[in-house]
Amino acid sequence: MISGIHLQPELKKAFLELGFEEMTDIQKKSIPLIQEGKDVIGQSQTGSGKTAAFGFPMLEKVQYNHGIQSLVLVPTRELCEQLTSELRKFSKYKRTNITAIYGGVSISPQFGYLRHADIVVGTPGRILDHLQRGTINLSKVSILVLDEADKMFEMGFIDDVKRIISQVPRERQTLLFSATISHQVHDIVQNYMKNPAKIKVQSYVEQEKMVQYFYNVNSRDKFSFLVHILKHESPKLAIIFCATRRRVDVVGTNLNKNGVRCLILHGGLSQNMRKKSIEMFHKNEAKVLVASDVAARGLDIKNVSHIINYDTPKTSKEYIHRIGRTARAGKEGKVISLISEPDHDNFRNVLGDRSIVVQQLQLPQFQRVPFAASIREYRPRPYGGQRTRYSGHKPYGYRESQQERKPYSTQRDSHSEDGSRSQSRQFRSHNRRFR
Repeated sequence: MISGIHLQPELKKAFLELGFEEMTDIQKKSIPLIQEGKDVIGQSQTGSGKTAAFGFPMLEKVQYNHGIQSLVLVPTRELCEQLTSELRKFSKYKRTNITAIYGGVSISPQFGYLRHADIVVGTPGRILDHLQRGTINLSKVSILVLDEADKMFEMGFIDDVKRIISQVPRERQTLLFSATISHQVHDIVQNYMKNPAKIKVQSYVEQEKMVQYFYNVNSRDKFSFLVHILKHESPKLAIIFCATRRRVDVVGTNLNKNGVRCLILHGGLSQNMRKKSIEMFHKNEAKVLVASDVAARGLDIKNVSHIINYDTPKTSKEYIHRIGRTARAGKEGKVISLISEPDHDNFRNVLGDRSIVVQQLQLPQFQRVPFAASIREYRPRPYGGQRTRYSGHKPYGYRESQQERKPYSTQRDSHSEDGSRSQSRQFRSHNRRFR
């Protein structure tokens, strides 16, 4: 028994080996309810331990080689891989086939994986693709998990999720975890869950260990001041958030040109490149990650000391998700926002949340550095030699693949971070092939 909670011996052994000295609030409150078979709504921020909260009791109910018994839907490829990795650690002493299914990679190997899967963790677009092809069988699913539900619906997957739910048996247990309960989340709760138990826990982020500052800086000086901050703050690990993929590319390329080794992460990169960036950042092979908001949710990146908002998010909710990457588990963290003319409206929206207290600091003297506002598209050499998509220095760790050599417009059918095609686009493509 662990803190008053019973687990199967093989799961308890893994639990203790993984260093769970004591359970978090979401785990203490969720695990007994899930073990009883109840539907559960867990409202908690990233980092609260919710993967273990549903992972361990879910694994207790899964039998090896009995078909797909659990389906976990997540918004992004990164979260899909991370969650799959965690579940495999949990099941170290219990034989279980756990498979990650997401877009942006070849679909063919997934056919074989699905035939032997007991638990599937997947993004909505790719799960729908398999349903359309008839390569996934959900008839034995007894546990459905919607993780980061609010983010999934913000990204436009609400209809996809409903289609998937329609293919899962009605007699099932449904678990929903979300940082916020939006109108769309409430709609899913009302229509697809049975008398769910509601759990709400405090954020894992320790606000008293977090300081939040902002500087008013001219747009033309913003990059130079960013370089100044990175060189004078000497962060242990820093995440710089930009509003668009293009901005991530430009800022990342220019940082490397100015001697700041950094990685980039956004939805326009191939899955291999995204995975490589996260792995290298985890290993401290580079101390700076320039990212779009795809990194603000779900990713468990420890020891992040600085969050820098190069572009201000549009809402206070997105601001909170970004800063939730730092000041975790007793560590101190600093949030710095660079506010120029185009950021004023968004920053006003952020400060509309009275719980967010940001102190303005006076702009110090800093050196202007070169900044290239545009970067050339990749053009492959005639003899097949490799050349980066970017002119000048490429982001640290960058290696292109055949898929990355295509222009962005041909890599993806939608602008979702999931990387999978929308269902309507899939159907149109499918119908054209057989006309």
